[in-house]
Amino acid sequence: MSVEYIGLNKIEGPLVAIEGVEGASFDEIVEITNSEGEKRLGRIIEIYGDKSIVQVFEGTENYSLTNTTIRLTGKPLEIPMSREILGRVLDGVGRPIDGLGDIFPDEMREVNGSPINPVARVYPNNYIQTGISSIDCLATLIRGQKLPIFSGNGMPHDILAVQIVKQAKIAEDSGQEFAVVFAAMGVKHDVEAYFRDAFEQSGVLHKVVMFVNLLDDPIVERIVTPRAALTAAEYLAFKCNMHILVIMTDMTSYAEAVREISSSKGEIPSRKGYPGYLYSDLASLYERAGLVEGSSGSITQIPILTVPNDDITHPIPDLTGYITEGQIVLDKSLHLRSVYPPIAILPSLSRLMKDGIGEGFTRKDHVPLANQLFASYAKVMDARALASVIGEEELSPVDKQYMEFGREFEKRFIGQGKNENRSIFQTLNLGWQLLGLLPVDELDRLEQSVIDEFYSKTQVIL
Repeated sequence: MSVEYIGLNKIEGPLVAIEGVEGASFDEIVEITNSEGEKRLGRIIEIYGDKSIVQVFEGTENYSLTNTTIRLTGKPLEIPMSREILGRVLDGVGRPIDGLGDIFPDEMREVNGSPINPVARVYPNNYIQTGISSIDCLATLIRGQKLPIFSGNGMPHDILAVQIVKQAKIAEDSGQEFAVVFAAMGVKHDVEAYFRDAFEQSGVLHKVVMFVNLLDDPIVERIVTPRAALTAAEYLAFKCNMHILVIMTDMTSYAEAVREISSSKGEIPSRKGYPGYLYSDLASLYERAGLVEGSSGSITQIPILTVPNDDITHPIPDLTGYITEGQIVLDKSLHLRSVYPPIAILPSLSRLMKDGIGEGFTRKDHVPLANQLFASYAKVMDARALASVIGEEELSPVDKQYMEFGREFEKRFIGQGKNENRSIFQTLNLGWQLLGLLPVDELDRLEQSVIDEFYSKTQVIL
């Protein structure tokens, strides 16, 4: 028997407080009805004896302390799960907004998910091809990995996200299905329209599930959006045995929503005003990626962060770096030189790539080639620093060759078209072509046998 409670003790932004509640549970969903009969959902986030604090998803406008009823549902927030969600556009709490009707569920799943037993985890050892050379060769995305993109205001991370969704695929013909779960948090209407139109026009929407929280949507819904998206990913990966890529943008908007809710609750702030539990909160999202024994599916995450004030030590990128396995960093100077995608090679890395590339996965020259390209590009940076002091004309002949290599590397390897989809073999061959600009005795990261097999066959095309 459900019990309704009449009246509220306090309304503070998206939060309401009620007293005299019996049998309430943490994370329980409640139904709130105002005097006009308008119903909204809320979630219990704190309990003090018979007092409960409730987050209201749609906000608390038009609600008063009197004549408001609250009914406890006795269950946490659940969303309908079915393979029918592929190709659908949902709001931040999993309700359809594409005009295609309701989802008929195979099951209802709690958005908070279940922790993955560390013993049941399988070590990631295969890769996902994005069609972007600087990622596939030098910061390879491994199935089951968490690989964030650190961007900044005005950077083309939205365009990059769309390109990854359109081009990403599993690299082997295993017979398994591949799909993308796309979560957009705090985005403007034109950005949401860009995402949806890009997926429709490219013909990939049928393999994409979109969860959209707009900038003018309730901020509490923004807290739920990534959890709803990851719940869908878990269903498709571990129930339907699919390989799922989850792209979440923008995690900075999510963290700011956490900070605002924390401030409304009167919690003591930590660094930059964020709550002290931001690390564990982010970890509760990022750690839902991986592979699990007993299922042939996988969940791979690409969280996208706009780094506030380009400060890499800011709590959001700083804590994200502790939890995830590498990062892809977008560089503003490359962007200003019209290089797309403006991926900064030297600070970008994928800590798991060594176990998912090479012979049997990509090609046996992948690892040494990637090491040599990193080393050569680092020497380009040294040559540019020296040229800024003495001028390029005064550089040694070898340094001038490095300067030329750097220009071509940024133009042809890092830079590529927004709709250019390169296979891993095209990417590796292009890397060898560019190394042909350097003297063979400068290739100190390559064994002679590798040089004899690949470098000697290189034909530089400028």
